[in-house]
Amino acid sequence: MDFKFDIEKNMEKVRCLETFIEKNRQVPGVLIPVLQEAQGLFGYLAREVMEIIARGLDVPVSKVFGVATYYTQFTFMPKGENDISICLGTACYVKGAQEILEEVQNILGIKDGETTPDLKFSITSTRCVGDCSLAPVVLVNDDIYPNVNKKEVKDIIAKYKVEVECYDHL
Repeated sequence: MDFKFDIEKNMEKVRCLETFIEKNRQVPGVLIPVLQEAQGLFGYLAREVMEIIARGLDVPVSKVFGVATYYTQFTFMPKGENDISICLGTACYVKGAQEILEEVQNILGIKDGETTPDLKFSITSTRCVGDCSLAPVVLVNDDIYPNVNKKEVKDIIAKYKVEVECYDHL
């Protein structure tokens, strides 16, 4: 799925990023903090955002992209409103985490690392969440689901699919 970054819609955040860059541009090693600030503002690092960073720091875009792609903390696709993380660490994997990941992908129609077109959900596989005794573990945002089995996946996702209904009161 390809997402188009709307610079006009994000102009206030762009100004915040430019201000942050201007205040910190002389700080040694500032590129990573600037990338972190940008991801915090926009939720991900769009190509256009990396170009703004490059101009602001007077470095090549290739350097910004190189640093951003080196560190796993940075993402180049917007995360969904609900980020579903499936632990694929050894304990979780042995207890069926791969099957759970596949079920989440089937239900949402996206693959690991992708976001639904409506930006409601994204899927992120992780290596270990530190709850091996509760394997397999699924996280949705800050909610932890221990000992998950394939049959529970649909109900877990349904909790986050709540749609707001509008009623005409006339």
